[in-house]
Amino acid sequence: MATTTSTPISRTDIATALTDLLFTPGLELAEAADRHFAPDYRQRTDGRWDDRGEFMAHIAHLRTIVAGGSVRVLDELARGDLYADRHVIDVVKTDGSTVRTEVYLFAEFAPDGRFRRIEETTLMLEGADADRNLGSAR
Repeated sequence: MATTTSTPISRTDIATALTDLLFTPGLELAEAADRHFAPDYRQRTDGRWDDRGEFMAHIAHLRTIVAGGSVRVLDELARGDLYADRHVIDVVKTDGSTVRTEVYLFAEFAPDGRFRRIEETTLMLEGADADRNLGSAR
């Protein structure tokens, strides 16, 4: 007898999603977002809520100022449709400056394994004062 489960076989994770969104030249923004974020996606960063369109505008802006970088997951936990992690994102900007940010993230998966909702708090570890809002810059 076959059993069904609401947990998808394959789910995204924040390191893969951010790598596709910010650090994979040639990957179209819409394709990257569709891989990892459900159509009803919304995000709260440092207290500010954005819908999917506002999130896409944020990432489009970041793509104009980010030359490269990496994501290092420090802690990660998934249970059912819930996900949490703590990660550090290192960014090299097109002007050559660098920013290092630690992120505390809680999320919910859609049934298809993409993120439906993310709530995160950011802590800049290194960078210029002007980069403190990089997590929500447009």
